Amino acid sequence: MPHYVQPPESDLIGIDHTENAGRDRPHTVHTHYFGFQIPEAEIGCYSYIRYQPYFPLMQGSVMIFQSMDNHSVLDMAHLDYSMTLPWPAIQGNTITTSRGYRIEFLELGRKARVSYRSTDGRASFEFEQTALSPLTGRAAVIPGEDLYSDMAPGGSEQFMHCVGELTLHGKTYPIDCNTVRDRSWNQDRNEDRRGRFDLPISWTPVYFDDSFYFNQVGFEKAASKPSWDGLLEPPPADYSGGLFAWIGESDQVRDVIRVDRNVTELHPTLHFPLAQEIEAEDADHNVYRITGRAIAASPIVAWPHAFAYDSVYRWETDTGLVAHGPCQGAWYEGYQHAMKSKARA
Repeated sequence: MPHYVQPPESDLIGIDHTENAGRDRPHTVHTHYFGFQIPEAEIGCYSYIRYQPYFPLMQGSVMIFQSMDNHSVLDMAHLDYSMTLPWPAIQGNTITTSRGYRIEFLELGRKARVSYRSTDGRASFEFEQTALSPLTGRAAVIPGEDLYSDMAPGGSEQFMHCVGELTLHGKTYPIDCNTVRDRSWNQDRNEDRRGRFDLPISWTPVYFDDSFYFNQVGFEKAASKPSWDGLLEPPPADYSGGLFAWIGESDQVRDVIRVDRNVTELHPTLHFPLAQEIEAEDADHNVYRITGRAIAASPIVAWPHAFAYDSVYRWETDTGLVAHGPCQGAWYEGYQHAMKSKARA
């Protein structure tokens, strides 16, 4: 069945912090995420605005990591992320933060220009992203954030062709990749533990070509004998494998009814996936298989009580298609303690 598509105007939901004044809660969150990858240089970038209209303030900016040798957020190539920033300046379809980060929607729902220049001059970029897929609606990313239906939570994701240039520590790199953009609005991103699992969660969007692109957020299934097997409660027996997932071809996006994700190698000390296999089945019972390995990775800034990572993956289908994209994930103390206990044993 076709997946639902968000209207182009959803790109601007939440940027006017007076819009829902009085209804917003302290934990009401809207976001804009734009990333890119430079696989040949083993570089990944996470650029982000998290709007918190109740206060009103924002957090975010830019994180750039290179290679696999990053054991702390301080190891990454460029870290410019602030927890408390003034609300960004809004002029028409352009959003400009106090940290030199700017998003300009050239065409709502389809095209954006993103630029950044650090205050110390050590990093800058400018790129344009143009839609490769529909502005696809999605459910909650973080388990538990969609518990308040009266907030009318929503979100969108879209594969984009990204072209531009990055300058990092005096060296310039061309950007030319297929990546993904993501956003949330009116999400209940409370730091309480409410409906959340202890299991690690991963987001694995990848665009192979116009004939096949795939996106999922979910846990490993217990049947794959994951690292946490016997240490943590598995998902419910009827769990399909993904909190949400879809498969696309050209401008058609189809629901996924089953995702089996199997992590085959973990980072020895940070416990995030270095290699994994995914089998997905769409609503028409077509089955797709992909395997991937990280070529760059780093912990990233997240909630104080959670661990989060970003990585650049090289993915390959069982038919020989190859692509690169981000793999991101997070977990809470249950998984961290389980992995620590397992290592000691």
